[in-house]
Parts: sequence; C-alpha cells; structure tokens
Amino acid sequence: MTVAHVPTASDFAELRRMRAENPEAIAQALAGRRRRRVLEGDGRLFIVAADHPARGAIAVGSNATAMANRYELLERMALALSRPGVDGVLGTPDIIDDLAALGLLDDKIVVGSMNRGGLRGASFELDDRYTAYSVDSMVRDGLDFAKTLIRVDLDDAGTASTLEATARAVDAAAAAKLPIMLEPFMSSRVGAVDGGGGRVVNDLSAEAVILSTAIASGLGNSSAYTWMKLPVVPEMERVMEATTMPTLLLGGDNGGDPDDIFSSWQNALALPGVRGLTVGRTLLYPADGDVAAAVDTAARLVHPGLGSSAS
Repeated sequence: MTVAHVPTASDFAELRRMRAENPEAIAQALAGRRRRRVLEGDGRLFIVAADHPARGAIAVGSNATAMANRYELLERMALALSRPGVDGVLGTPDIIDDLAALGLLDDKIVVGSMNRGGLRGASFELDDRYTAYSVDSMVRDGLDFAKTLIRVDLDDAGTASTLEATARAVDAAAAAKLPIMLEPFMSSRVGAVDGGGGRVVNDLSAEAVILSTAIASGLGNSSAYTWMKLPVVPEMERVMEATTMPTLLLGGDNGGDPDDIFSSWQNALALPGVRGLTVGRTLLYPADGDVAAAVDTAARLVHPGLGSSAS
C-alpha cells in the first residue's frame, strides 16, 4: 500500500521559513534528490503537469480560480506523485522548487517548463517568451527533461519570435544532451477585430496537428534529443505517422466525460511511437474530486503492468 506524504501546516511553515531565511537550501534539495534514468522498466512515462499558473491559466473547467491556491495545488501534486506508476512532474521553477524543498522529487523525472511569457488573454500571447527555465538552469539544478510550448498562428507576427527562440532552446538542449519535448499547435484568434483582441484557440483537427508537428520537428540544429508532446485528436494514427520522434500524449483541460477521455488515451497509447502521457488539470482537479482514483486510472493506461490494485 502506498502512503501519500501530503504536506502539513508545519511543512508549509518550514517551506516559507526556508524561502525567507535559507534560500540556498532549495538548491541543496535539488542537488540531493535521488535521480533515476528517464526511461526505465517498460520504457513508458507518466508525467503530471503543473506549469499552467505561470501563464496566467489558473482556471479548470468552469472554476476560474481552481489553481489559485498554491497550498492546495501542492497537496494535490504530493498525492499524485505518491501514486504507483507516476514517473515525474512538469513545472516552472516556482513549482519545482517548492516540491524539492518539500522532499517530493526523489526517484522522479523532473521536467522544466521553459516559455511561459505568452500569458493567457494577452495581446502578446503568441509571442511566447522564454521566461522560466533555460537549459543552463536545468543542467545546474539537475533536471531531467525540458518542455516548450509552440503555438503557430500564421496571422500573428509574434509566432516568428517563438519559433526562433524555440529553435535556440532545441540547440542548447541537444548540446547538453538534455531531452526536450515540444508541444506544437496551429492556433488562431477567435473574435479578433482588425487583427487585435480575440481569444487564442488551438485547431485540434488531425490535419492541423500533423502540420504543427512538421513545423516543430524541424526546429533547431539537431533533433537527436527532441520529443513531441501532442494532443489526442480524432485520427490519431495519422498524426503518429507524421513523426519518428518519441511522443508523450497531452491530456488537455478538464472537460467532457471522464470515461470517454480515458478511452481516447488508451487507444492513442497503443500507437507506434507513443511513449506515455503528460496530464495536469484533468487529473489534479477531477470532476468528482478523487485525485488518487483519477491518477491511478491514468497510470494503469500508461503502465498496464501495474494491474488494477494500485492503492
């Protein structure tokens, strides 16, 4: 039986004290964590994501402030990371530093989120600046993987800056032999007037995901360490025929029938080239509130060898 170490009030008090009085202890916690190889056992990965708040995306479904309470988010992350089959976490430095200080990263893959400057709803949302981790900082902190977001809007000039910055990130990751996952979308603004305003939406048709994959695949001066992070869409088999790169599936926002969502993940996980799943809000904030059950269901999809008795 797995026992979750959910942070207590005293744990959080110590975290606050450490940040104020002993900030070097965070680097020490990162340096001292037990590391593992990226691929072990069945060669598949299940990563829990929590990099949304840094882009101003704190909503889950109809709850506009679901991820606003950092303590609750950390409690949910701690519970998720304690479950069998969860291989690691994806986050920005604030999240990763908190988890390290709380002692929750041993034997986990740690993925650093790099570009969080494209704030949700901003006029500059598609000029998605690299405002979080750099490759150098991930190497410094002993992180295991890098992640970028690439939204391509052919009508928004900000896309060009994001593409160029991402290419340089791929260069740096390859030079450091650091795996880097690229999360590409073909995007557009809905409700824009004369090129301004509007809401950025991603095209989730198979054709659009194939096109975004083709664009992302060519970024950088080496693709040796590049992975893809792709949404599960209809005709997913066609999408996976568009790349030879190892791919993690993107879970997306919390919405729709959970059984349908899990079924779509299960089908996509069986495709050639798919190496696992990266999910955040859908599992951390499930509609029924049962984080452990949602995480366990996803873990068994990624790692069928876990069976049905994770507890």
